[in-house]
Amino acid sequence: MKRFDLAIFDCDGVLFDSKDSNRAYYNTILKGIDRHPMTEKELNFCHMHTANESIDYLLRFDKEKITKAKEYAAHLDYGQFLKFIRMEPGFKEVLATIRPPLLTAISTNRSTTMPRLVDIFELDKWFDEIVCALDVRHPKPDPEGVLLILDRLNVSREKAIYIGDSMVDEEVASRAGLSFIAYKNAGLNADFYVQSLLELPDILLAWR
Repeated sequence: MKRFDLAIFDCDGVLFDSKDSNRAYYNTILKGIDRHPMTEKELNFCHMHTANESIDYLLRFDKEKITKAKEYAAHLDYGQFLKFIRMEPGFKEVLATIRPPLLTAISTNRSTTMPRLVDIFELDKWFDEIVCALDVRHPKPDPEGVLLILDRLNVSREKAIYIGDSMVDEEVASRAGLSFIAYKNAGLNADFYVQSLLELPDILLAWR
């Protein structure tokens, strides 16, 4: 097993259970422009993509409303949806265990909502770098955000591992040349599979 110096986490679906938050957020936008609520398929897409990509997808059959929806979203207070977000069990225990010796980072497709999440949950206490869609030209599955983290923390690809729960995360890890841990998703192509954050230290701290 490799020795890792850096663990890069996806945010939604790994560190946080935020599906109910995303459901409420996008359905509020859709209601504001008189469109029916999301289907489960649409929710799953929005859970993995940026806000702009999600709105484009949701209104792909009614493109005249895309601009209206984005304008509505720009003036929507995300704070009202934070009550639906829950930290994954073991979040603080695991981060306290692996830091140090490991560096930790987040690479997420969240955009304007990420700074609020950082403040509310004090994520800057737990992570050495946090890169969201606002920090890159090309969001995931492009590996730009992950590579930016490697550069800022001066860690080689061989010493970094990515933890994600979706096909988008699988592609990011593959394109960046990183080892990959699939979180609660046995259908992904990964080096390791876990069902709980509490399983991570045995992998991340091996050979130390």
